[in-house]
Amino acid sequence: MKLKNVNAIITGGSQGLGKVIADHFLREGANVVICSRGEKELLATRDELAKKFPAQKVFAKICDVSNEVQVGELFVFALRELGSLQALVLNAGIYGPMGATESVSLDEWRRAMDINLYGVLLPCRAVIPHFKKSSRGKIVVLSGGGATNPLPNISAYAASKAAVIRLMETLAEELKSFHVDVNAIAPGALATRLVDEVLAAGVEKVGAAFFEKNKTWKEKGAVPLELGASVAVYLASAKSDGITGKLISAQWDPWEKLHEFKGDLGGDIYTLRRIVPKDREKTWGDK
Repeated sequence: MKLKNVNAIITGGSQGLGKVIADHFLREGANVVICSRGEKELLATRDELAKKFPAQKVFAKICDVSNEVQVGELFVFALRELGSLQALVLNAGIYGPMGATESVSLDEWRRAMDINLYGVLLPCRAVIPHFKKSSRGKIVVLSGGGATNPLPNISAYAASKAAVIRLMETLAEELKSFHVDVNAIAPGALATRLVDEVLAAGVEKVGAAFFEKNKTWKEKGAVPLELGASVAVYLASAKSDGITGKLISAQWDPWEKLHEFKGDLGGDIYTLRRIVPKDREKTWGDK
């Protein structure tokens, strides 16, 4: 089992990708605490997973990851029930308001930033002292497509996810000497509730191109949730020890064997960086 003796917290673990990640972690021998804001769905998922994996520990705790008090209570709960923590998976997130940036609700825009960015920062702040004391730990962030591409009419999501990646890279540098690995996953286009939200918003708010993409994903299928979950297992396992500060594409990167190329990953491979003219064989940018 790849995650034997691993205790993990998985945020946004009651549905979609978070639920599948919890399933994969349990299958590989981990014990988990899942959290989300919705009690009914959260407890139903807990009961379903506990029945499916009777040999593992499955706990659930209601938590708004943008609320510092609730996040603190989540970690007290997890440590009380599990005794220790070795992994934190940050999956909770929302799209936020859809429409032209200058016309969407500013309160909703800020709320998306709270959940998507502070919902990563606060759990990290809570778990880092424990990981430092243990001299090991794994933090896995789900980045979303907004981290690497502009998303017209969904600016709160795009801005928050890009910020999350720079936070991930910064934490990776801060925690490297403590043997704490911090990485992010781009799971690809997923047919989750976010697709339904885009379709409900309509062409006028999200634009024809993005609407049609989501319609295709809904009707013809998208990237399997199991793929992103498998990457999360890999990044939480001992096999990936020493790989840190990277944004890994579940679809396009050879993540299953990254440990074989660990010596080549110290630079800007799998990171977000500025492209200058010479990177595209242009000389006019020289000074």
